[in-house]
Amino acid sequence: MTQPPVNDETFAARLPKAELHLHIEGTLEPELMFELARRNRVSLPYASVEDVRRAYVFSDLQSFLDIYYAGCAVLLTEQDFYDLTWAYLTRAAAQGVRHAEVFFDPQTHTGRGVPFELVVTGIHRALEEARDRLQVTSGLILCFLRHLSEEAAMRTLAEALPFRDWILAVGLDSSEVGHPPGKFKTVYEHAREAGLLAVAHAGEEGPPAYVWEALDLLNAQRIDHGVRCLEDERLVGRLVEQQIPLTVCPISNVKLRVFPNLSAHNLKRLLDRGLLVTVNSDDPAYFGGYVADNLQAVASALDLSRAQLLTLARNSFVASFLPEAEKRAHLEEVDWFAAQPSVKTIS
Repeated sequence: MTQPPVNDETFAARLPKAELHLHIEGTLEPELMFELARRNRVSLPYASVEDVRRAYVFSDLQSFLDIYYAGCAVLLTEQDFYDLTWAYLTRAAAQGVRHAEVFFDPQTHTGRGVPFELVVTGIHRALEEARDRLQVTSGLILCFLRHLSEEAAMRTLAEALPFRDWILAVGLDSSEVGHPPGKFKTVYEHAREAGLLAVAHAGEEGPPAYVWEALDLLNAQRIDHGVRCLEDERLVGRLVEQQIPLTVCPISNVKLRVFPNLSAHNLKRLLDRGLLVTVNSDDPAYFGGYVADNLQAVASALDLSRAQLLTLARNSFVASFLPEAEKRAHLEEVDWFAAQPSVKTIS
C-alpha cells in the first residue's frame, strides 16, 4: 500500500515513538474536567473551560502544582480514572506513540479518601484496552509525592503491593527543591526488593546534586528531566558513559520557567554531548502540547534535523523498560519509517 507523503507538519506525529514521562493526572483537559465535575457534582473555581485555560500561566513548579492538585478533585470513581487514561491514550496513539510508561500519583487521591484500588483499577483497565484497540503497549509507574514524608510513601507502597503485577516501577515527583531524593532511600529499597524498577525526577529545578542522589541512593535507572546536568561535567561524563536516559519535557520546562523560551532550551546540547535524551510531554493538558507537539516545537526552535528527530525516537525505545525483543521491533519500525522516500528526501 502506498504511504501518504510525510511533510514537515506530519513528520513529528507520524514518527513511531515511546513516551516515558507523562503524568496521567496532567492529561486532564479542561473539557473533561468540567464533564467529571458535573458527573460527580464537584464545584470548580472556574466558570468555563476558557477560564481554566486562562489560569494555566505558571511562575514556577509550585504554582503549577497548586492548580494541578485542585484539578484532581474531580477524579472520584474508577470510571473517572478510566476515562482520563483512555482520553490520553487516544491522543497519544494519534501522535505516533507505540508505547507509554505512565506516571500516576496515588497519594493525590488517597489523601482525598479515594481508595488506591479504585485509582489503579481504572487506569489499568484503560491501559489494557489500549493494547487491543489502539496497539499501544504500556507500563504503569507509581510516583511518590516528595513533599510528603517517606513514611507516607511507605504506606502507599504497601497499598500498591497487592497490585504488583500491574505496576512496572516507582518514581518520585512533586516539589523538587528542598526534597532531595535521598529522603526516600528506604522506600526505594523496599520497592526494589518487591521487584519494581526505579526512576526519579531530578535536575529540573533541583541542582545536579539531586541527580547524583537519585543514581547513588535510589538506584534510579532513568532520570526524569535532568536538564541541569550540564552544570556538572563529571555528572555529564557519568550519564554519557552509562547511557542513563533523561526524559526531557521541553514545553513543560518553558511553561515552568526552567528556560525562558524553547530557543534557549539545552536539548540540542544534550544530544550533541551524547546523552541518551528523550522528548516527552509531562503534563500536556496544562502545558499545551502532547509528545509530537513537543518534538515539532523543539525541531522548529532549535533547528533540529529529521535525523536528530529520528535519534530522539530511537532513544525513546532504547530508554524504555520494554523487553529487548520488543525494543528491537520498534527500532526496526523507526528504521523502516526513516527509509521511506518521502522521509529520506527531506532529512
